[in-house]
Amino acid sequence: MKLATIRIDGTTRAVRIDADTAVDLGEGDLVDFLRRPDWSTAAANADGHRYEGPLDYAPVVMTPEKVVCVGLNYRNHILEMGRELPLHPTLFSKYARALVGAYDEVILPAKATQMDWEAELAVVIGTEVRHADPDQARAAIAGYTVLNDVTARDWQFRTPQWHQGKTFEATTPVGPWLVTADDPAVAARGLGLACEVDGDTVQKADTGDLVFDPATLVAYVSEIVTLAPGDVIATGTPGGVGHARKPARYLQDGSVLVTRIDGIGECRNTCRREVR
Repeated sequence: MKLATIRIDGTTRAVRIDADTAVDLGEGDLVDFLRRPDWSTAAANADGHRYEGPLDYAPVVMTPEKVVCVGLNYRNHILEMGRELPLHPTLFSKYARALVGAYDEVILPAKATQMDWEAELAVVIGTEVRHADPDQARAAIAGYTVLNDVTARDWQFRTPQWHQGKTFEATTPVGPWLVTADDPAVAARGLGLACEVDGDTVQKADTGDLVFDPATLVAYVSEIVTLAPGDVIATGTPGGVGHARKPARYLQDGSVLVTRIDGIGECRNTCRREVR
């Protein structure tokens, strides 16, 4: 089952996606819908207003309480860099204003010159969870979506803390929809993940190569803070980022950024330099 948030007549609606039709779920944002204890059954049985034709996708969750991101989480990439596998996840955060829709423009900040791509599998929480064991962590996952953690490297590495390079406004595409965790399309442990920039494949990996899988990450983060419906965990990116290339390569005004995960979907975003 695919769930999304779409823009309609100046507002937004949470919907179930059935092919080219969106079925209204009775809420303006998927976050609000996921707060319902019976959201899964309600989504499957929904028979609200139907929106036909091309759909305008907002960020799949517009008002998440938290966006938690993970660094250094693909085994082959870590080993090829000569590093040891981490004992614990590396965490940082984003604010909701960083998020854009799957086909929206990505804004390259006027004062950042090294904007880089990071294709990622993202987890969306569907049940409030705290101090989760592995089974509770898996049960708390509503589903999965596509995210690109577009990063200002020149700001990220100003200090040892990454946050300032990770949460510029309107830089992080997420969507177009959430594929629920019970969907056969995401039942396999490994899903193919790829990133393209202007038609060139720059990242290609399998999510089965994650050091810390989604349930492990949910359990770990839930030891620190209560995870709430609609919260997002971005699970990390594989090798192939522009900053590590010789010479380095970055996103430019007009660059077309495509982020794709098998069984889920893709984001396709044109990058535009901020005008101030």
